[in-house]
Amino acid sequence: MDTKVLRRQKLRYRIRRTVKGTADRPRLSVFRSNKDIYAQIIDDVAGVTLAATSSRSKELAGQAVPKVDKSKMVGEAIAKIAQAKGITSVVFDRSGYLYHGRIQSLADGAREGGLQF
Repeated sequence: MDTKVLRRQKLRYRIRRTVKGTADRPRLSVFRSNKDIYAQIIDDVAGVTLAATSSRSKELAGQAVPKVDKSKMVGEAIAKIAQAKGITSVVFDRSGYLYHGRIQSLADGAREGGLQF
């Protein structure tokens, strides 16, 4: 396996030891691929995904904007879905990625959309 992937996996497992999602405060998990970005809100106690969206969704897929801007739109979209389901506060799980660029942009978009973390 690639050393970069192994490094991220080790960071991810270390983060997941401390970050737990509950029904009151679920976990906002992020996955970043080379082209797209995905966000899920997860209740770890019940093992259920409460809300999910990505840059591949119908509303965002056709737009020709930079990936950082698209990530911000995904953050705003996940916040809107969460608000509709009555979720106001989450724990942010960056999944081993550094907190800059697209990850930071998604978090900023979610905060602007009304989520607290």
